[in-house]
Amino acid sequence: MAKYNLKINGKTQQVEVDPSTPVLWVLRDHLNLVGTKFGCGMAQCGACTIHLDGNAVRSCVLPVSAIGKQEVTTIEGLSANGEHPVQKAWLEHDVAQCGYCQTGQIMSATALLKNNPKPTDADIDTAMSGNICRCGTYLRIKEAIKTAAKAK
Repeated sequence: MAKYNLKINGKTQQVEVDPSTPVLWVLRDHLNLVGTKFGCGMAQCGACTIHLDGNAVRSCVLPVSAIGKQEVTTIEGLSANGEHPVQKAWLEHDVAQCGYCQTGQIMSATALLKNNPKPTDADIDTAMSGNICRCGTYLRIKEAIKTAAKAK
């Protein structure tokens, strides 16, 4: 076991865990930040997407020992009350059906817009290609991202 001081959603959190523990489980099991979802456990579906210094990463395969001083942002840290432009666009376009993948989708979309405020359809397809939606809401996701880009 090792102690880690992690900057998560703007606050420093201390945890004592095995260095190989995936960040997903630190968030969910140790810090009760359950918005980040477990999907495949192999970084293939995107349900566990978080931001690490603003970049979208898969938390299910990222060991806590790799975080260092980088800042982690989860869906809970995106906005206090769902007022982020991407979250608002998600509601406007009625994106979610079952909703399970949506936190990962939103986190990938916000990272895309941070790095590319005016993405093309091809940019959106590339950035979102690692996120699977079993309900097939891909067209609504794309439209929501375009709406959020206009709102920023």
